[in-house]
Formats: sequence, structure tokens, C-alpha cells
Amino acid sequence: MLATLTYPFTRASIRRLKVGERVLLSGRIYTGRDRLHKFLAAGGRAPVSLKNGAIYHCGPVVIREKGKWCVHAAGPTTSIRAEPYMAAIIKQHGLTVIIGKGGMGEATRQACCRYGCVYLHAVGGAAQVLADTVTNVSGVHFRDAFGMTEALWELEVVDFPCLVTMDAHGHSLHETVAKRSEARI
Repeated sequence: MLATLTYPFTRASIRRLKVGERVLLSGRIYTGRDRLHKFLAAGGRAPVSLKNGAIYHCGPVVIREKGKWCVHAAGPTTSIRAEPYMAAIIKQHGLTVIIGKGGMGEATRQACCRYGCVYLHAVGGAAQVLADTVTNVSGVHFRDAFGMTEALWELEVVDFPCLVTMDAHGHSLHETVAKRSEARI
């Protein structure tokens, strides 16, 4: 099944999604890596509202061309590094979508279920394909403080392809695969 999800990503739309469902995401998403997550979880002030929003675990390659920012690569980074911070960010900021690769841990799974959030897996190794879905860079925050890769980039995307691997009902494809693998071993 193929679902479409358009910003703002309301809790009602998030709760309709199920593990294993393919999603085309459109609208505004925000990139965030280790420094942003640590900052936000420690009570740092977000420069934008993350309510009903998405954080994409990505350090995009963004270049200034003819007076505007252009995204040349936007592949996902490993999400588990944000595990110590993610549940707090979901709760404190009303985040409803996490995008990355490799999955998240138990605290994030529980926060997704409790607060209405999903984890969407983006294909690793497809940085150019994913960059092609970016139609505009609306802004950048923390560039001077965190650097280009760790900055919070505001991206507008159309039909960004993802797979639901943790839903808002407590299901985790990552957990299912781990249990099946363990049983076979």
C-alpha cells in the first residue's frame, strides 16, 4: 500500500500509518543530527516549531548557487545515535515524524506510541535521488554554531519516498526482524 503524507503531519494522519506501509512525504521537513538533538533534549530553544513536524536524520550537501541554497545530496544518516534524545524531543516539541535509517530503540518506540509519532526509513545510498525531491531550502539555523552538516535545514520536499518501520501503535519492523533473526540463529 502507498500512503501520502503532507505537512503539517497531524497526529490523526500519523495514527493511520502502519508498519510496512510505503509513504510519499510532501511539505516541510527539518534536518537534524547529533548536535541538534543533544541541544533540544537539554532544553535548548528550537528556532522553528516542530509541532506536527518532521526531523530528518541527515547532513545534506547544500551549496549556495545564484543567491539560493541548493541541495545536492540528502541521504539519511544512522538514527540510533539520536536514541538518547529522541523521546524527550517527541514529548517536548510535539514532533510527529522521524526520518532516518537503521531504526531507533525502545525509548523512541514507546514515545512514538504514547505521543503519536512514526519512524520512517529512507533508503541509504540514495542521496541524489532523495535530493531530487527537495524543491526549496526555506531556511537554515545553527549553521555558524553547529556547522553546515549539523545545521537545522528547512527543506521543502515533494514525494519523498519512505517506509514506515515504527508506527504510532507500538509496532517496530526493526524489532520484528531482530526477533526472527534470533529465532533462526
